[in-house]
Amino acid sequence: MARETRNIITGGLILIALGVLIFVAKTTSYGFGQTWPILLIVIGISTLFQKVTDAGGWFITVIGIIFLFMEIYGLELSKYSQYIFPVVLILLGIYVLLKRRKRN
Repeated sequence: MARETRNIITGGLILIALGVLIFVAKTTSYGFGQTWPILLIVIGISTLFQKVTDAGGWFITVIGIIFLFMEIYGLELSKYSQYIFPVVLILLGIYVLLKRRKRN
């Protein structure tokens, strides 16, 4: 897929998601402040459609999902902050090892 076409698709998906989120904010009890992480998820997924192995796309998608769960379920990240950094380091290490393994 040409780079220009991918950028158009990504931009279109972002605009559609933004429009839907604003519509949901105006017509339901869910405000934009609760649903904005969906934009991160849409950006991440559109990146993954272009290249599934893109670490940035996975990172953005996971961060969006985490923020969405925090907004919906009222999770406080500070309670779990002592665990998040070590888990991120472990996952990053696994990713590096798997990527190196593919090259060999």
